[in-house]
Amino acid sequence: MIEIEKKFILTPEQEKSLIEGAEFLGEKQFTDIYYDDNNFSLTKKDIWLRERDSKFELKLPMNESFEKRVADQYRELDVEDDILAHFGSRGVSVKEFLIEKNYKPFCKITTTRKKYKKDGFGIDLDIMDFGYTLAEIELMVDNELNMKEATNSIINFASKCGIDTTVSILGKVMKYLQLNNPTHFQALIDEWKNN
Repeated sequence: MIEIEKKFILTPEQEKSLIEGAEFLGEKQFTDIYYDDNNFSLTKKDIWLRERDSKFELKLPMNESFEKRVADQYRELDVEDDILAHFGSRGVSVKEFLIEKNYKPFCKITTTRKKYKKDGFGIDLDIMDFGYTLAEIELMVDNELNMKEATNSIINFASKCGIDTTVSILGKVMKYLQLNNPTHFQALIDEWKNN
């Protein structure tokens, strides 16, 4: 599956409009640990390898480029064998693979998430342990042909809720890096500007 999502920072009025009439699916808390090497070889490619509550996940970019990005588009792998196969590694665990590649934790974030469903869209309202708050509107699609249509649907849905869709918002990891590791943050900004 391919996840299409757009991030927003909402005013209280926008949040109220967004979740009005939505089905509340629950609240949960989880901790993400993100991994990369000292050269930022994964994150420079917009590849996010994380461990969420002891389960590994890999997010692979599907966007054409950063300049044309309207929403985030990622293919998600959450089976260890699939993650290892992506890197061409077999016969080891992900933990062993991390040691082998010298991938170390660079970011640990605990998130409290409220999940909603409205008009077929997933809505996540996140509060991070370092004081950052985000909303995400997302759709899952099963093939690349539906990505543009899903992006447009998210934009239209957000606009109907009175949300400005033209503002570019930092995701939680980028905001964390901006605040806590400016060297890594700037390396990613520089890399993405050149691609």
